[in-house]
Amino acid sequence: MRCLVKNEPKVGVWFDERPIPTITDNEVLIKIKKMSICGTDVHIYKWDSWAQRTVPLPLIIGHEFVGEIVELGKSVSTFKMGDRVSGEGHITCGTCTNCRKGLKHLCMNCQGVGYHRTGCFAEYFALPAENVFLIPTSVPDDLAAIFDPFGNSTHTALATNLAAEDVLITGAGPTGLMAAAIARHCGARSVVVTDINPYRLQLAHEMGATAALDVSKIKLEDALPALNIHNGFTVGMEMSGSAAGLNSLLQHCQHGAHISILGIYPEPVAINWDLVIFKMLTLKGIYGREVFKTWYDMTHLLEGGLNIAPVITHHVSFDDFEEGFQAMLSGKAGKVIVEW
Repeated sequence: MRCLVKNEPKVGVWFDERPIPTITDNEVLIKIKKMSICGTDVHIYKWDSWAQRTVPLPLIIGHEFVGEIVELGKSVSTFKMGDRVSGEGHITCGTCTNCRKGLKHLCMNCQGVGYHRTGCFAEYFALPAENVFLIPTSVPDDLAAIFDPFGNSTHTALATNLAAEDVLITGAGPTGLMAAAIARHCGARSVVVTDINPYRLQLAHEMGATAALDVSKIKLEDALPALNIHNGFTVGMEMSGSAAGLNSLLQHCQHGAHISILGIYPEPVAINWDLVIFKMLTLKGIYGREVFKTWYDMTHLLEGGLNIAPVITHHVSFDDFEEGFQAMLSGKAGKVIVEW
């Protein structure tokens, strides 16, 4: 089968051919229809410090997909041939304390598809059946292919109440954009997105943000009176992976605010703990999705009218994968779909 592989410790990913996976009794074999390029894949492409310390070489990359089951392991009874599926990309151990408590999203020995173990940027992909999610007919392929990052946004946004709240989202990457759409859909009074990327700030407007501010040109505090926000934000979501973004949240959230942190920081970040302590802020780290609660939340949000389609800005063929990566690297893209 054809696949995309990180073969060498340098910039890039490359076409390769590998045997079609042989599945175990508890796995399914999925014929991939569409994939989506994640920020994680871009880190691997660039071979940055995170990738260098995380990714074993050589490795088939990728973890965002939709496909069709073409083979069932002998012990699999919950799916059937031809089922249209996506899948949870965090492979949990099943034996640690949290797994045994039913808290799989808090597994202490989690492995990530496409960066710890074989990924889905291939014609065929083997996945444990317990990680497979059946896609309902109400969800089109394009959206099913981005359920993984959509799940990050959903987990982050639904970590606290959103109805009638004033929400600040730092970072207009795809996860921040989808979080903005969720916040508006769930009844937030205002949703303000900050970034320094004009292309993505325009996307934020399309995704339902009440304001999208270029903080390289305007101070956030100067924009708040016109937005009728006088005491700071009640909910914050840090999606940028930027120290400036995190510290902006701490400064501009009001006393008692809830802050969810999804952004991953390349280096340790200094925090003004006086702001956290004396404002009595609640900070919650978010990683991945709650398995499988978040997946059902995503489905129900879409079936309830949530529109995240504008976040998908590019479609490329598998043969033109390099075009997709360059679009991501340029910053002038939301989600990029790669299809056979």
